[in-house]
Amino acid sequence: MRSDVVRVVYRKYDGTAHRDYPARRLAEDDLGTWLGVTLGTRSVYHGRPSVEQIPFVLLVPHEAWWSAMFNPPPRTSEVYCDIASPARWDGDTVHLFDLDLDVVRRRGTGLVELRDEDEFAEHRVRFGYPEELVAEAEAAARWLYGALGDGTEPFATAYRKWLALVV
Repeated sequence: MRSDVVRVVYRKYDGTAHRDYPARRLAEDDLGTWLGVTLGTRSVYHGRPSVEQIPFVLLVPHEAWWSAMFNPPPRTSEVYCDIASPARWDGDTVHLFDLDLDVVRRRGTGLVELRDEDEFAEHRVRFGYPEELVAEAEAAARWLYGALGDGTEPFATAYRKWLALVV
């Protein structure tokens, strides 16, 4: 039987810790698994203990090279997508490799930004990203850049019902 609690573990490509936190399983649909993280959730960020200051919903797609965080105000990023390896589930733990690139939509202005291209270029060399991984990561970033700006779901309104459950 599946638990209502999921452990979310992001690592960098070289295996170093990136993010690690518990989340509540909200639903699973054709888009993926929706997870809720409440205010005050204890987490680990870059290997250091942390506490979530703003709740959010995480969508872990079934077979995509990204994950998406949907944030309420006052966070300035309405949607924050990490380019990541496709999720690997091990029981109630989901594992992802963060691949540096992020695609963000700003609250209010709707401005979509591609971030951390410099980190991606640096880690591509340092960690020896295979060309296939580079191609998948870049394709995911391009797709998300368009999808966050053109009303593609789940980035338009589909996430709001899940976000309402954690705010």
